[in-house]
Amino acid sequence: MFTKGKKWAIIMCILSLVLALSACSGGNTPSASSSQPASSSEGSQPEQMPELELTVLSMLTGYVGPQEGWFAKVIKDKFNIKLNYVASSPKEMIASRMASGDLGDLVVFGNEDKKAYTDSIKGGLLLEWTKDGLLDKYGTNMKGYASKGLDANMKMFGDGKHIYGIGESVGDGEGTSEQNKLTMGPSIRWDLYQKLGSPKITKLDDYLPLLKQMQELEPKSDSGRKTYGFSLFGDWDGNFVNLANTIGAYYGYQTGDGFNPSDMILTHATEQKYQARLDENGYYLQGLKFYNKANQMGLLDPDSVTQKFGDVANKLKDGQFFFVPWTWMEDTYNIPEHTSAGKGIMPVPFEEETAISFGYTPYGGERKWAIGAKSKDPARVMMLIDWLYSTEGVMTVQNGPKGLTWDIKDGKPYVTEFGWQAYQNAKETDVPAEYGGGTYDHGGAKINNSTLNASLINPEIGEPYNRDLWSSTLDHNPNPVIVSWREAMGARTMKEYYTNNNKIAVTKQTFTGEAPIVLPTDIQQKQNEVGKVIKEYSWKMIIAKTDEEFNKLKKQMIDKAKGLGYDEVVAHQVDSMKKTVWAQNP
Repeated sequence: MFTKGKKWAIIMCILSLVLALSACSGGNTPSASSSQPASSSEGSQPEQMPELELTVLSMLTGYVGPQEGWFAKVIKDKFNIKLNYVASSPKEMIASRMASGDLGDLVVFGNEDKKAYTDSIKGGLLLEWTKDGLLDKYGTNMKGYASKGLDANMKMFGDGKHIYGIGESVGDGEGTSEQNKLTMGPSIRWDLYQKLGSPKITKLDDYLPLLKQMQELEPKSDSGRKTYGFSLFGDWDGNFVNLANTIGAYYGYQTGDGFNPSDMILTHATEQKYQARLDENGYYLQGLKFYNKANQMGLLDPDSVTQKFGDVANKLKDGQFFFVPWTWMEDTYNIPEHTSAGKGIMPVPFEEETAISFGYTPYGGERKWAIGAKSKDPARVMMLIDWLYSTEGVMTVQNGPKGLTWDIKDGKPYVTEFGWQAYQNAKETDVPAEYGGGTYDHGGAKINNSTLNASLINPEIGEPYNRDLWSSTLDHNPNPVIVSWREAMGARTMKEYYTNNNKIAVTKQTFTGEAPIVLPTDIQQKQNEVGKVIKEYSWKMIIAKTDEEFNKLKKQMIDKAKGLGYDEVVAHQVDSMKKTVWAQNP
């Protein structure tokens, strides 16, 4: 099967927080091995198309109800289709839909529950795309731009004969596929860093005294609340504390092997090296210790154990803490009110850092597009999916309606004045009625999945699909914080700086022609129990008041985890990794 750096990418994309179906960046044209579609924007369409309401089951969104706003207007005008989203999470709701035998018309699978897709195929709940020539008639863009994704799905899930879906973020290319901001990398208050003389940061722990100085320099937030170096949250935790796990990413390590389910190991992006999660000198325990040191220094928000991401986002916008672990969080603070005053959060790497970055996935990612076996009109659903894989579809979902938020001048794309307003204040910007009305944010596609990798070069314009990578965007009126950062770092973007200074380790997709190894029931149960212990004790360790208490809790965690089968779980996951990923990429 394939590997794509797992959760971070997701989080990211999940959490890109903005417009829609897409995520990720980089730049290249579709694979030369894939034939170009006869028409990149249009598939074969029947002359008469009566209005049709499609039921959408997307495991990547919490939105329920009809699609509204500008995206609804686009697909209504183009296909005379309306979308109605039904509840798809938590897992019990998904299981209920599967038990009913009807998943709806358009089905989008996430990567958290990997069995949902295979179980749906086995249960006859998904339409086979080659039946009656459906894919040949209405899938010209997918066959042209994402042929490797279709072929991979056939080999992995269709016995080499049948196609039941296609993965997201398809695209060939060298180097990182990410946008101007890489996902992983520490970012801090740039203005305060400069006021403190821009001190050298060699190792991770060097951030702690620096953040303490920032706290002393700016003890109160915009609203007058106490400031901290860090503000954590736990609602994204699985079998471990997610934010402690992120520390490994700064050294080129990802959770698991990027292919098989393997939460109890961390593997390097470019070298055949791994760590067990609870290794004494491993990056997970180093992450816990890093945040514990921050707590003992008074740098950790005391609400960290109980609050959720939404709480943290609100505090960040108010300036209540100075360090963010993922660069996409910067935008929450970097609003015009702050940046116009020279205040902002920007990437500031440490010398020992080699951050993990996600490469291209020619065979598609783990999230799948599919059609329900009982769909009322499979051809219309296929036409919609295929359009989403077209140049027009990707440009629209990524950037909004052409002529409103962006347009073409002298053959090159640019953001309109309305577009800048909408992108920077999506929740407050009203869309004209003729484009669908409502706010720009509310009108974005709620499916929350991508199709082609948005960093690829759109062959019709010679620039990437993602507007952040357009030359016109990079040249457009940079705010004082960006100007200052560029001058100091000698690069226009984080991606350029990290690439030029060899500070990234880029993942490579693995394709074996087979699906990932499924954890045996006993190993899965042991991992679940071990995960509960690791998560519980990890938070206790983070807020420990002394080193002695931290070490005592660490020993208790390791002893309990081993008693529940931790070593057996690690051994199984290491063995699976060696038989698949390492065998494929020696």
